[in-house]
Amino acid sequence: MAANIIGAVIVLLAVFGVIASVAGLVSFTRAFKKEYDTTTYHMADTATSLVNGNNVEEYLEGRESEEFLRTKDALDTYCKKINVSLIYVIKVDESDYRSFLSVFNSVNNSVGNTTYTPWVIGYERATANEEYRQKYQALYEKKTPFETVYRTRPTDGSPPHITTLVPVKNTAGKVVSLLCIQRPIRELNEARRPYLLQIGVSMLVLQLLSAVTYTIFIRKKFVEPILKVSGEASRFARENTKGKELGKLSRFDELQDLAHSIDTMETDMVNYVENLTAITAEKERIGAELSFASTIQENALPNVFPPYPDRTEFDIYATMTPAKEVGGDFYNFFLIDDDHLALMIGDVSGKGVPAALFMMVSNIITSSRASLGGTPADTLAYVNTKICDNNRSDMFVTLWVGILEISTGKVIAANAGHEDAAVYRKDGSFELFKTRHGLAVGAMPDMHYRDFEISLEPGDKLFLYTDGVPEATDRDNNMFGNDRMMDALNAYKDKTPEEILAGVHRCVNEFVGDMPQFDDLTMLCVELKEKS
Repeated sequence: MAANIIGAVIVLLAVFGVIASVAGLVSFTRAFKKEYDTTTYHMADTATSLVNGNNVEEYLEGRESEEFLRTKDALDTYCKKINVSLIYVIKVDESDYRSFLSVFNSVNNSVGNTTYTPWVIGYERATANEEYRQKYQALYEKKTPFETVYRTRPTDGSPPHITTLVPVKNTAGKVVSLLCIQRPIRELNEARRPYLLQIGVSMLVLQLLSAVTYTIFIRKKFVEPILKVSGEASRFARENTKGKELGKLSRFDELQDLAHSIDTMETDMVNYVENLTAITAEKERIGAELSFASTIQENALPNVFPPYPDRTEFDIYATMTPAKEVGGDFYNFFLIDDDHLALMIGDVSGKGVPAALFMMVSNIITSSRASLGGTPADTLAYVNTKICDNNRSDMFVTLWVGILEISTGKVIAANAGHEDAAVYRKDGSFELFKTRHGLAVGAMPDMHYRDFEISLEPGDKLFLYTDGVPEATDRDNNMFGNDRMMDALNAYKDKTPEEILAGVHRCVNEFVGDMPQFDDLTMLCVELKEKS
């Protein structure tokens, strides 16, 4: 028995060492790649500001203008400054994405001891492989803001590297070429070797020490007492009768407690099985009910996009991510008539099931009243009265309600203690549209609310959100905040509403890291489309 226990411990330590090494290596590699992916993207994105997308065709016609030479010098300087191997701009054949022409090509062979030769302008080359072809196509079709290719074991003799590709656009927003940055990642292999060596040595030493210690100690102090306890337990399980007292087995209280518990095992086991069965059944019931409640809540909100595929005057997208199985946030939108779109977003005090129930009631009352007409202020006053009449739990909800007149872009809105909306003006940037707030709905009866107006032009966007976005918290209790939220919005300002919300959500997740989500996170974005 001692040999089996010692052998098992050694094997478990070995298995644990392998698992820990592999898991650590995978995690380390993933984190390393993510860091390189992000920083290289920012490098490439910054480099696109040096290239005038309107003049790419002119460059390829062979006219090396003063601007072309200035741009080339800027890219060469930037390539050396950020310590990357290559920065090149290519115009891909959009018919099949299987070849491209070189526009700019900056080489820095001092980074990875490479021997790259700069391509001349207009140099034509076939696309490297199918992976590159698909990434070229995705970028030209604006399906993704950037693409990354890892070459950890290149077959062409070049060192391990990462290549990040970003689109270069003209002033009309059309992708006219791609800017690519190649950056060595030799640090990855250099960092992994000492890590694996350290883990291997540590596991080996631990196994040897454990084997010696357990050989001397286990048999006398544990194996013999355990064998006596095991024999009595087997007898009890076989005969279902109480045996003689085991007496003094060991100086360890745990073994003495184990021996004593054998005498009452039958009763305890029966009770335990009965309790466990009841608890498991109750837990499964509660889990099923919460899952069903989450489905009901999700289906209560518009969740099919695009919601109005035949309406080209506007585009709208919304998401709600609860912090628990069910949440207290909600959004809603619907056409009151052919020219008026109701928009609303709310945040109930509290979390969990009570907040979810209060959210459902608030959503239904608000949506029903808004559909009857009147101004958003009228709707908020009505909802406040209805909730205050039967609000024994003293809960409240912040609400932002607006009505968009689609033909004119005019939004009449009212705010009951909710976050200020953000507005994007075409060719500008997102800014908070600050207004005077009313008291949260349900906080006090007989409240009056004020309407205000937001004018949207074709190409403008309106962004609504709950406090779960700016109040998202990282491990050091720092909040995401309005400034980071506005930076995230402006990073994706030229994207569709769906892409904007995905981008903001991605920024929040990167900021929070592995911290659990503290509050519901709900966003809505509507864009007034330009007439074609």
